[in-house]
Amino acid sequence: MPEKPDRALRRARLARVAGIYPLADDDPRWRHDVETVVDAVTGVGVSVVQLRFKHLRDGEALALARRCKKLCEQRDVLLFVNDRFDLAVLAAADGVHVGTDDCPPEKIPADVRAQLLVGLSTHTLEQVRAANQRPVDCIGFGPVFGTASKQSEYSARGLDQLTQAARESAHPVVAIGGIGLAQASAVAASGASGAAVISAISQAENPAEATRELQGAFNQAKP
Repeated sequence: MPEKPDRALRRARLARVAGIYPLADDDPRWRHDVETVVDAVTGVGVSVVQLRFKHLRDGEALALARRCKKLCEQRDVLLFVNDRFDLAVLAAADGVHVGTDDCPPEKIPADVRAQLLVGLSTHTLEQVRAANQRPVDCIGFGPVFGTASKQSEYSARGLDQLTQAARESAHPVVAIGGIGLAQASAVAASGASGAAVISAISQAENPAEATRELQGAFNQAKP
């Protein structure tokens, strides 16, 4: 099925994404809730935001995703939903991001793939190379550094592997895992298109200011 024109436009925008890629997580331990984070980061110039729902019921997650979509639409920011392509479609999001244990990109219904951008988590260089032949639009790679935001069976990949992933990937690469202000410059210098950030924004006293600082550090070091 041919992709829809609006998806093609979003894919072109995604190819130009560079910088901080905030993940707004519904984990109750964070200082700020999902909607507060989305409102803050979309007001300071990010290009894309991803929602990660692990604790909300489906109805609550959908209502929240729809409110976040309105914020993103007003500010020309792409919105991805983690794991659930059904929620992404119902919320009129721009894309879905799936992990290695979620629905494989190839199994997402063709009419949905014609509509949504698809991101895929990768953790090894072999997975990065395999993703070049899969129906995805961007990949995450990590954990680059140690992280407390999400349990992973994979050890920290490090900057050398991130650099190699960025070289070998046919898709934009978003680094993830343990990235804060101290790491943003090195991630940018690796060649990654973006840096996914959770705790350094969700736990910051001022999420908007934290995002500005992260974005500045990333942009300054970008090759």
